[in-house]
Amino acid sequence: MEDSHTLEFRLPDLGEGLTEADLVSWSVAVGDTVELNQTIAEVETAKAQVALPCPFAGRVVELLAEPGDTVPVGAPLIRVQTDASVAAPPAQRQSVLVGYGPDDEPTSRRTRLPANNAAGSQDSAIVRPDPQGYPEIPGRPPATPAARKLARELGIDIAFVAGSGPAGAVTVEDVRHAVPVSQPPKRIRPEEESEDAPRPVPRPVPVMRPDTGIIHPTPTTRESRTPVSGVRKRSAAAMVASARTIPQASAFVTIDFTASMELLDHLRATESFAGLSLTPLALVAKATLAAMAEFPGINTFWDEDNKEIVTKHYVNLGIAVATDRGLLVPNMKEAQSLSLRELCREIGWLADVARSGSATPADLRGGTFTISNVGVFGVDMGVPLVNPGEAAIMCLGSIRKRPWVYRDELAVRWVTELGLSFDHRMIDGELAARFLASVSSLLEDPLTLLGRV
Repeated sequence: MEDSHTLEFRLPDLGEGLTEADLVSWSVAVGDTVELNQTIAEVETAKAQVALPCPFAGRVVELLAEPGDTVPVGAPLIRVQTDASVAAPPAQRQSVLVGYGPDDEPTSRRTRLPANNAAGSQDSAIVRPDPQGYPEIPGRPPATPAARKLARELGIDIAFVAGSGPAGAVTVEDVRHAVPVSQPPKRIRPEEESEDAPRPVPRPVPVMRPDTGIIHPTPTTRESRTPVSGVRKRSAAAMVASARTIPQASAFVTIDFTASMELLDHLRATESFAGLSLTPLALVAKATLAAMAEFPGINTFWDEDNKEIVTKHYVNLGIAVATDRGLLVPNMKEAQSLSLRELCREIGWLADVARSGSATPADLRGGTFTISNVGVFGVDMGVPLVNPGEAAIMCLGSIRKRPWVYRDELAVRWVTELGLSFDHRMIDGELAARFLASVSSLLEDPLTLLGRV
């Protein structure tokens, strides 16, 4: 029989200081044949969704994680059986992904399977601690890692969950079907029942109140739990850091946006903006960039280690984008040098890559100032939190027709609000107010932007 090797692919270092990733989906299954550099899975980090290529060709013999699992960098993901001619990657291997550095740990040696092992021949190079691959913890039942994780999140003692997996191992579905009760159920193991006997699965039972006849769901159906991972986990950590470490203040201004709306209507009809989605956000971004050139103290960073205020003479303008995965803030580099047409194109592109999940870590890092457009949701104004590493964030509210005193007469005008949240360690109230007034002045008379270009 031809010799073979079973090679183990571990989650690579994806760069940006990331230490873990969530497995989104597998592109292969056990028994599939994979080619060199074929995509085998998609993982989601705190910053982006990444496709993982396989660094060797062969047949998939084991998937070591399930979709939804959080996998630490360096943890095994998949085992692939290759021909003997395919050597295992050396310790100082070349990167297969950006940021995938060489493994500092020595290559582990694994005991060969005995000849009578049912899993394969004596030429196989990998053995596992137990026949099913699920680690048995003394005094606790066998269970998949994903099942243990879910049980911890739901507050369920896995010792009282009947396992339906191989050798009685508890699976994710077993945990999901488990219902907490006042007395722990007797654990049913495969050896205690016949193969054909149906396995009881506890289900929530609605309760009817006799006095009203109204059916009330059991407590397990009244709420659900969602593991915090990926973008949501990163965003939550950033917001906690913002609230705890940045002394924040806010300022607001209500402005007549009519002239800006008229300018946008005029520009949309020109050939230069044909095919582009010219929105008020693009014009607000242009006015903000122009005002930042006048007030560079807005574009700063608090260096806690050196106790210094760092003024940045470039603007990486972040645009907050709501996605199915959570809030993302991709940014356009060197935005201070972009024309209105270029800003329009870049904003559209950033929103598309964020919502599609194709934003790279480079798109999401290095921002110096952010704009959040809550107006698209019909909200008049919000008080956003400053992103860590920045000094301020602008909020654009909804743009509506409202009564307004224009040239000493009551008129119906397009009106909106702008809000500015800022780090009070670096930005005083006067600086924030003057900056916000400058932005509003440019938007009330947008032709004055021509003098700032």
